[in-house]
Amino acid sequence: MPALLRYVRRRRRALAVVLALGATFAAARAGAQRGYFRYDIEPNAEYDGQFTFVRLRYTGWSGRWIADYPAMERNFMTILNDLTTVHPRVGHSNILSWDDPALARYAVAYVCEPGFWQPTDSEALALRQWIRKGGFLIVDDFYNRQWDAFERGIKQVLPDARIVPLDVSHPIFNAFFKIETLDGMTHPDDAGAKAKYLGIYEDNDPTKRLLVMINYNNDIGDYMEWSGQGVYAINFSNDAYKLATNYVVYGLTH
Repeated sequence: MPALLRYVRRRRRALAVVLALGATFAAARAGAQRGYFRYDIEPNAEYDGQFTFVRLRYTGWSGRWIADYPAMERNFMTILNDLTTVHPRVGHSNILSWDDPALARYAVAYVCEPGFWQPTDSEALALRQWIRKGGFLIVDDFYNRQWDAFERGIKQVLPDARIVPLDVSHPIFNAFFKIETLDGMTHPDDAGAKAKYLGIYEDNDPTKRLLVMINYNNDIGDYMEWSGQGVYAINFSNDAYKLATNYVVYGLTH
């Protein structure tokens, strides 16, 4: 019982912090031009070995890679810090290009809206090398007709890769939180876009580690960004935090 009470208290503290942060980031977002994703990019944190959230900047249309920044990172790192022993940087995150040598210092990276990326050959080569050396890539926030552009880009990075569906039995869905079902994340603005969870394995072998986690017809970044604002039903944000936490824990332990 004491352990259960401590867990409940941690959850309540995390929610309270996110609710408080929400108002601050909502005000910041009000000054941004959402259609063109013009945000003030904060300086990257100095490397000191502490887990730092890394968002990847890619070549492509209209800077879509920066969607949900920086509120998503701040909210997610607050939750990750409160509920796990990862203890990430909470107030800072990094934005790196695919071919930035600094990427080699980080085990997990996130890329947003890959339906708009147009990676160069040098970017693709650098990301391929990072993944093969142990990097874990989380891909999020793209829908339906954006698949073709995403597939072209990921095939530049991993030409021989097979993209396969994942079900709830995969270890990634039990890396920290036990995810009971993968249903229920269909976006409220597009009922025809059923969330799918896909992956790419090392050597295309399901017995080896997952190299890339793909959230298709899904946007966990948006659900975390707006948590506490009442934009989405609470289950969307709850599930997004659980999935994102599992992805990071998996990436750090495999």
